[in-house]
Amino acid sequence: MMSGKHFKAHEVSCCIKYFIFGFNIIFWFLGVAFLAIGLWAWSEKGVLSNISSITDLGGFDPVWLFLVVGGVMFILGFAGCIGALRENSFLLKFFSVFLGIIFFLELTAGVLAFVFKDWIKDQLNFFINNNIRAYRDDIDLQNLIDFTQEYWECCGAFGADDWNLNIYFNCTDSNPSREKCGVPFSCCTKDPAEDVINTQCGYDIRAKPDSDQRSFIYIKGCVPQFEKWLQDNLTVVAGIFIGIALLQFVYLRPPESFQRQERCTRTAARMPALKGSTLVT
Repeated sequence: MMSGKHFKAHEVSCCIKYFIFGFNIIFWFLGVAFLAIGLWAWSEKGVLSNISSITDLGGFDPVWLFLVVGGVMFILGFAGCIGALRENSFLLKFFSVFLGIIFFLELTAGVLAFVFKDWIKDQLNFFINNNIRAYRDDIDLQNLIDFTQEYWECCGAFGADDWNLNIYFNCTDSNPSREKCGVPFSCCTKDPAEDVINTQCGYDIRAKPDSDQRSFIYIKGCVPQFEKWLQDNLTVVAGIFIGIALLQFVYLRPPESFQRQERCTRTAARMPALKGSTLVT
């Protein structure tokens, strides 16, 4: 009777063990892929051969996103894999605590974003304007800004005049750039009949009256367009965040169950020795 119960507990433990291992090996490989993409991007830009250039960029380098996400996924995946395979309680606890901290930070960020909407808007405005200044400094940042403006059909943080912050696009008399008083091509409205993108469509456009600008470029800024997009897709966005939160919460359970079963197994293994010592006494 005892052997039957022991076998059943062992069987459940194996299922949890290989579930944690299988899921985390995929997570670990994804982390390695993100890190490889980030390092490859830095290698192409010559950052790895000149580490000091990391601090030279005034705006946000999108490569950091790949490196940070990849690093977190790599650490979590490694701890989960080795912890489950070697039945290491320390690594499993580290995995659970680390994932729990991420879950708590996500929940806190969501609450703060809801409560301090105006502050978030100001920070988003500052972030976009700061990256407008560095638009020509990094090709990845340039592509990110172009994608954002094309996707949300916007220009600048709150309007096209925000491009005065960039040394190549500002309208000052001392600006010798051919792009003076213009905007990037991603601000231009798209003509479905054109197959080739006109990268010079934004030249001198802000020197024209506002009524003429509306026919050629997007007038609305990216901050209000982002707010509108959130309102239009609130259900989808909320569903995605709730789904991620539930997935993390559910994923916390197997390691805890595994640790409980491991403690029960150790306790059961000590019971015969305790009974034997009692009989001898």
